[in-house]
Amino acid sequence: MTAHPNYISPEGFAKLRAEYDQLLGQERPRIVEIVSWAAGNGDRSENGDYLYGRKRMREIDGQLRRLSKKMKDAKVIDPRQQPDKTRVFFGATVTIADEDDNHRTVTIVGNDEADASAGRIGWNSPIARALRNAAIGDLRRVMLPAGEKEYEVMEISYPE
Repeated sequence: MTAHPNYISPEGFAKLRAEYDQLLGQERPRIVEIVSWAAGNGDRSENGDYLYGRKRMREIDGQLRRLSKKMKDAKVIDPRQQPDKTRVFFGATVTIADEDDNHRTVTIVGNDEADASAGRIGWNSPIARALRNAAIGDLRRVMLPAGEKEYEVMEISYPE
């Protein structure tokens, strides 16, 4: 088990499961079929279909192992069930303002679900760690690559 829990939303877990099922149930059998066909064509050392197929199968098997481990280590948390919606916990959507009154809205998600360009930040990111347990009006300092920044929590919401 990792030092930090691998929190994930039910939707995030469903995406991991769907990717795993697609690789195991569709992609891998298709590649196995190609490799079997190519193996029957004779000299494997110069057979591109065989060589590529074997390489792709190793990639798929590695991805299946990674996904399996992520799902095994995942702790599914449904943000809709959060009892204290006045503080920032996993799954919260938080609007913060910096010293120059620039507002930014982020949703705290599992590290496997993070997508900064879509405003979804990982639970263990510096901003999410700083915001944990904060209430509206709280000031939090965050050490970012560009230096320290202070944010005020303006709004907190959870999915319905």
